[in-house]
Amino acid sequence: MAPAAAGRTVPDAEGEWPAPAHYSLARTWFPLQRGDGDPCFAQHPGGMWAAFGTPDGAASLLVTHEPARAVLRARSWGEGAASAVASAPAMLGLDDDWSAFDDEAFLGTLPRLVRETRRRNPALRLPATGRVVEALVPSILEQKVTVLEARRAYRYLVRRHGTPAPGAGRVAPAGLMVAPDAAAWLRVPSWEWHRAGVGPQRSATVMRALRSASGLERLAAHTAPEAAAALQCIPGIGVWTAAEVTQRTHADPDSISVGDYHLAKFVGYALTGERTDDAGMLRLLEPWRGHRQRVVRLLGLSGVRAPRYGAKMTVQDHRGH
Repeated sequence: MAPAAAGRTVPDAEGEWPAPAHYSLARTWFPLQRGDGDPCFAQHPGGMWAAFGTPDGAASLLVTHEPARAVLRARSWGEGAASAVASAPAMLGLDDDWSAFDDEAFLGTLPRLVRETRRRNPALRLPATGRVVEALVPSILEQKVTVLEARRAYRYLVRRHGTPAPGAGRVAPAGLMVAPDAAAWLRVPSWEWHRAGVGPQRSATVMRALRSASGLERLAAHTAPEAAAALQCIPGIGVWTAAEVTQRTHADPDSISVGDYHLAKFVGYALTGERTDDAGMLRLLEPWRGHRQRVVRLLGLSGVRAPRYGAKMTVQDHRGH
């Protein structure tokens, strides 16, 4: 399939699906975006743009939500347009099944805070991209540094070593980018990691992981626990990173980002009014095993904010080492 020609507005592929009641595209795609400045996403009236690689090539995907017609419409440009549209239902969370969670018997086991948040967010969906490398690299960059530092590094590297999205500046917004594929990440020179503020430990983990990129992408066909276990066989990738990946690639309803600097404290405070550690968080969430990530997502939407004590986590500057 030829990429979109200059000035062409007709998409190379498109699709349309019934939209769940009260559906929120922004809320569904929130975990996929690495902050508001993620160059692989852009706002659009009534929807959102995303750009990414597929097995057939790069694609720009525009999704719009039309509540009056109760549909989600996807239009895509580029060599990977057909693949992008085929992946859209899972990416939109339309394959995410909450029926067991929403069963009255299960809901009755949940704290009132979680039940009320689910009532207010009946169409919350977990997205599944199936794109392991795309999720893995920024997750590695977020290891043991602040989100601010990691996202700044990711933006810099994508803008320097990614490629303009198909139709960018014509049908797609100017500046929309496709993140580097595995081969392009492996070509990033050491001084560019240095300029991005990424220390040698994290850049080495990226390089080590992506040398088996074809095997990584095949993990999308495995279950989330199998994929997480395989990822953790790579030195430098632990429970936290594997969970951050499968939450996005597999819509994993149960994985917990154990080791997160703030998560355990927040979950403990939301459920008990007291902060806790990782072991305490897992004990609190154990009754809802199988749906623990759903519970965490709902707690994040509940409006509860844990008080912060002590010094904030220091931004680690690796550029001088």
